[in-house]
Amino acid sequence: MKITPSARILSMLGEIDFDPWQCVAELIDNSFDDFTEIVRADHPWAGGFKVRVSLPGPAKLSDARLEIADTGRGMSRDVLEMAVRAGWSSNDRYDKLGLFGMGFNVATARLGRRTRILTTRPGDPDWIGVEIDLDEIGDDFEATDITEPKIDPNEHGTRIEISKLDGDRADWLRRNANNLRKTLGSVYAWLLENRPFELYVQGVKVKPRRHCRWGKGRSITYGVGAKAEIIPAYIEIDERYADADACADCGNWQEPDRSACQRCGSRRLSRRERRLHGWLGVQRHLDKREFGIDFLRNGRKILQWDKRVFDWQNPNDPLGLVDTEYPIELANQGGRLIGEIHLDHVPVVYQKNAFDYGDRGWRAAIDYIREAGPLQPEKAKRLGYPENDSPLGRLYKGFRRNAVGRRHLIPGDGNGPIHDETRRWAQRFHDGDQRYQTDEMWWEAVESHEERAKRAKLDTAQRDTPTSHDEAAVLEALGVSSGPRSPGEPTGSAAQTAPAPRKGYELGAGARPKTETAQERIERLRADSEVIPELSRDFGLPRLGHLTVETRGLSNARLVDEHGQATPVLLIQGSGGSATAFVDPAHAAFVKLGADVTEPLLIEIAAVLRVRADSSTSLSQLVASLRAECLPHTALNAHAVVGEARELLSVIRARMAACVQDEPRRAFQYLSPDEVSSVENDMIANGMVSRTATLGEDGDFVLHAPPLYLVRLLEYWPEAFMDGKAFTNPYATLTSRAPARLSLARTAGLLGDVAMLVEHPNADNPLILQRTRLSVRMLDDQLAAEA
Repeated sequence: MKITPSARILSMLGEIDFDPWQCVAELIDNSFDDFTEIVRADHPWAGGFKVRVSLPGPAKLSDARLEIADTGRGMSRDVLEMAVRAGWSSNDRYDKLGLFGMGFNVATARLGRRTRILTTRPGDPDWIGVEIDLDEIGDDFEATDITEPKIDPNEHGTRIEISKLDGDRADWLRRNANNLRKTLGSVYAWLLENRPFELYVQGVKVKPRRHCRWGKGRSITYGVGAKAEIIPAYIEIDERYADADACADCGNWQEPDRSACQRCGSRRLSRRERRLHGWLGVQRHLDKREFGIDFLRNGRKILQWDKRVFDWQNPNDPLGLVDTEYPIELANQGGRLIGEIHLDHVPVVYQKNAFDYGDRGWRAAIDYIREAGPLQPEKAKRLGYPENDSPLGRLYKGFRRNAVGRRHLIPGDGNGPIHDETRRWAQRFHDGDQRYQTDEMWWEAVESHEERAKRAKLDTAQRDTPTSHDEAAVLEALGVSSGPRSPGEPTGSAAQTAPAPRKGYELGAGARPKTETAQERIERLRADSEVIPELSRDFGLPRLGHLTVETRGLSNARLVDEHGQATPVLLIQGSGGSATAFVDPAHAAFVKLGADVTEPLLIEIAAVLRVRADSSTSLSQLVASLRAECLPHTALNAHAVVGEARELLSVIRARMAACVQDEPRRAFQYLSPDEVSSVENDMIANGMVSRTATLGEDGDFVLHAPPLYLVRLLEYWPEAFMDGKAFTNPYATLTSRAPARLSLARTAGLLGDVAMLVEHPNADNPLILQRTRLSVRMLDDQLAAEA
């Protein structure tokens, strides 16, 4: 019985759902497979390992064509005949990217109706090939043999030409050369970076899209005292499993030393390595889409930014909801936990966009990466799981929060995080800008934030003179005056020792400064200053041009302009559209009037750009436009402020819930009847119906209570949460009740601001948003370190 299929089957392959880039990648896979065999054989190879993709041009569709050419070994006629045969597969289904024999036929049929494939080996006299025209091929499946003469007998490689293109797919390829390069650069990033392979699209080299992550030497300290541990921002993974026999026919893996495949009976078994290797790490910036784990097979990414490792479902409650455990804090800003995991032994689906998730190898990999229990420490403890010490569990523990500063490796500006700015830096990283390839720019912003925040706290504390050891120390820490001063008694910066004369100046009655050249002045100021990373960038507008500014904050020196007058910002222009801006943080504009550094800086920059462009636009309008264009992270973003408040409150909920676990009923009594109903409704909405019957028997109800309840709970039971338990401010440890009440009022007031905005969002009132943004940052500083 002859069951040769109709030739129509080849046309139907074009109906299988492959995106245009997937079709191109399917053909590139075959070239990279050939290159890999050459590299493994360790033979010298003339001409390099190059794949060139030529996309359809602007010509009419009937003349358009797509071409993929490589410099591989080429094929004999017999091998070529098998390679284009529908359903044929090579013997090696484990070490190659081209895993399925149908791949060539699906990809070419999806792109166009006619395919010409030409190939030649070193020393062959001609290019040999075949032309497959789906409109002409009959049920005998006979295709036309073709030959072309070789210009150079040493030429080698394979060339695939596809014409009679599908209109929609040809149009996509014609318009998306850059997107295709970016996609292929991500899919083949590991191969392009670790193998001598080169890939070109329209003559432009495809660059591997590397991860913008923190370096191997970066880490944070999690916890305090004896429980403190160092958690690195980069964790290498290399887990080897016992070798197993793999079936070349059906792909089954089984224990070694069996004579035949237990699934299909084949005797074509080979002993193979099973290894999970790669790394997990922390991205230098938050991103809404680009975070998660990349999973690779034979160097090609099968899954990109996969986030299923962050999901957890209770195995004892199969019908329960799947909890997304990351990101929780600042979810509106995205995440930053990333990784690259190689699973060469785990099978994939034919489209190469997913693994076989039922395979034992896949399940074992996920169990190793994140373990069986929850990532969230509080949830794991509540459900009886041990602490999650998996590679992902450690990263989650140390970096799930996005608190600005060294504690969680989040760059800031002395006031708060600079997420928009770090995303801009990441784009510079991907663009190849050498200044952004290492993590030094990000680290400088972390260190700069810590230094400026520390300096601000010290300045605040030094403005007041203590009157007693106990009470005044608390008042200083809270930034509140400890009492009235005598009339005329100096306060603030006026009470401090006058700064020493600047180098190159002699001060005295009627004295005039010595002559100082412009270059000497710049060198003196640079020596006494540090770069402010988030304000060092290109400033400009399309109609005005741009100015590349390095902004530096002074440590001791004071700024004066060319007339000897004090100034908060001094902008000195350099060559080639560059400038250096010096900022005096001790100027009255900042310490007394509360001005933000960006205000005078933008004024100085706008004035220069306005003169250079001979613009009639008002200075105030230029400043507003520059802020919107160049410093969007300084704008008052209602959505971001509400999001920050909500995410901080979720952290505080978890801390407070943990604090009341020993006496949950005492905390429960402060709930009003309406709030009890609100807790029950929230738990039901989160799939926790069964737990509403035991409400109040543990502290988990706090996780679902209304925001303002947290304020009342803190006020009624402060000793449970203050003194380093949930908040660092002292309470029970103070001997005097007056400072204790003041300490509590400060924390409760900040918490009230945050809770009020979350429970009753008011995005239309900029004053409320400004106040809450400050409260979020101040309250975050008061959070106790995680034990």
